[in-house]
Amino acid sequence: MKAGPLHLIPLQDFPAVAAGDSLGALILSAITGQGLAPEPSSVVVIAQKVVSKAEGRLVCLDTVKVTPEARELAQETGKDDRLVTLILQESKALVRVRPGLIIAEHRTGHILANAGIDSSNVGVTDDEAGGHVLLWPEDPDASAKRLSLYLSEALGFAVPVVINDSLGRPWRMGTVGFAIGVSGFEPVWDQVGERDLDGRVMQVTAPAIADSLAAAASLVQGETDQGQPVVWVEGLQARESGEATAGHLLRPVEQDMFR
Repeated sequence: MKAGPLHLIPLQDFPAVAAGDSLGALILSAITGQGLAPEPSSVVVIAQKVVSKAEGRLVCLDTVKVTPEARELAQETGKDDRLVTLILQESKALVRVRPGLIIAEHRTGHILANAGIDSSNVGVTDDEAGGHVLLWPEDPDASAKRLSLYLSEALGFAVPVVINDSLGRPWRMGTVGFAIGVSGFEPVWDQVGERDLDGRVMQVTAPAIADSLAAAASLVQGETDQGQPVVWVEGLQARESGEATAGHLLRPVEQDMFR
């Protein structure tokens, strides 16, 4: 992999996304409208929420059938029992629970609060916002792959895609963009065997390229009312891969020293 100067270009005035919309078509239209001239060595980073909206992952809490397990956990945490029902449905394990907080291992293996379920910027009015939440895509890697194939075919060159979301981190304050879906390039740059400036052979170095892009793009996307969910990144010549996914960023359970 090579990286020169990176340019992160938000697609301005991106339209509101609704269930059934083609994100690929919306991205191409935004590129044309902004007068961009895409070239190879580009990567698209797209916020999870617009992917979820396009895939119809918006849920009205009033339609949720609360389970006994969720009702008990809601009493322990002080959370809405309908939300807790969805958290349990979207998770394969609970990592930490305390009043006001549920840290879960999502079905995809990512560990985060509330299994990624959120009620901000879900695309409904203020009066309705408390009653609707947005779930992660069913399969973020598959979503990234579909979008990568669409854009690559339309533009005539390979366009890797990262789907990102802002997650908290153990032992650190604040949130950072993480890659939850990846397609088209190796998300981890294995530099074992390369040499440093002093000629020493690197033994364990492996930068998480996809997470680095996700974090950088999240600064451009913003967290509140910026309305810039798609960022076009130029200047990254990543190692292409048709098989790599965001799962390659997850530490294997046998190497996890903290659970």
